[in-house]
Amino acid sequence: MPVSRVFRSVAQVFLALFLVTGVTSGTVAQDDGKRLRTEPLTVESAEKTHRFTVEVAVSAPERSRGLMFREEMAADDGMLFIFEKEGDRYFWMKNTPLPLDIIYIDAAGKIVSIAADTTPFSEQTIPSGAPAKYVLELNAGTSAERGIAVGDTVSSASMTGE
Repeated sequence: MPVSRVFRSVAQVFLALFLVTGVTSGTVAQDDGKRLRTEPLTVESAEKTHRFTVEVAVSAPERSRGLMFREEMAADDGMLFIFEKEGDRYFWMKNTPLPLDIIYIDAAGKIVSIAADTTPFSEQTIPSGAPAKYVLELNAGTSAERGIAVGDTVSSASMTGE
């Protein structure tokens, strides 16, 4: 086989490996525009009721993808992650360009911790610090701006089983 054909074949193999690795690792992935089903969610704080429209991530693939690759989100929007059981939760911001407030919520709907103003693209884990069944992601600063705090109550149809 001529050297030029061998070189071309080797180059094609490396290109194929690069493309497969890039696609499967998420480095080439983009926000595909697909959105999950939405529902209203409320946060009852000491002084106010705060209303949001949230996408609901229930399955493992939906929770894994979360808000990755999203570059914008409306002020009153968010994402609610629902887990089968209450437990320690660990989130990160890998492939997430939006700074977020990550709100951990127990099975009774009470906020147990808030990780405010998370760092976009960070791979550092962000622990719940207490058992949580639900996790709510809002735009960074929303919790502080609206006075949402640990101990407030969160509810939605998915959380109450309606």
